[in-house]
Amino acid sequence: MEAGMEFPPETLDRREGPYGEVALRRRESAGAATYEIIANGCFLMDTSDGRSERLLIDATLSSLDDRDDRPSPSVLIGGLGVGFSLAHAAAQPRWGAITVVEREQAVIDWHADGPLAQISGPALADARVEIVRADLVEHVRSASVRYDALCLDIDNGPDWTVTEDNESLYSPSGLAACAARLTPGGVLAVWSAQPSTAFEQALREAGYAGVRTAEIPVRRGVPDAVHLAIRP
Repeated sequence: MEAGMEFPPETLDRREGPYGEVALRRRESAGAATYEIIANGCFLMDTSDGRSERLLIDATLSSLDDRDDRPSPSVLIGGLGVGFSLAHAAAQPRWGAITVVEREQAVIDWHADGPLAQISGPALADARVEIVRADLVEHVRSASVRYDALCLDIDNGPDWTVTEDNESLYSPSGLAACAARLTPGGVLAVWSAQPSTAFEQALREAGYAGVRTAEIPVRRGVPDAVHLAIRP
């Protein structure tokens, strides 16, 4: 390929599941490959950057450390995506148990023995890591275990959900369910493709404390954001 040339993306895998279609694409540009996850025709995420996914983990851990000194805090990451959040968490010895909830078997397979293993391979071999195949909304509402942190990245943001069912996660009852999954003083962190003042207000109205938003500038448009809140 000539320098600077970019070809249309190549679909490596496409599967129809209970939540619709999910696809993995590879895009070649300037001799480098970028992988993209597409859900029901909607771009979800790719491997071109990863800064905001790493911020999701770092800002959460920083919020925990600002409040207390838990020796090995547990974290729930939802979902697996392209693996940046999982890989970054597993690279930090500070974390204890790392649970990843992912509803799409295809995404799990792409990490287990597909192209995305180059990002998540070492993390998947980490004894602290557990992959749970489940719908995150159902898991949050029905699980009995509590976590010190919830790092949620299943949509393009609270104001732009990938599937209609996910909207309930950001509702008053969904935020209450998240609080029930957190230990006292635990951190809820939600990734978003843009800052949402409405979601900040929803967090406050749901009883969370220390509500704040961390931002990552992007080349075009509004910055990516991580909304953070503390269960009192």
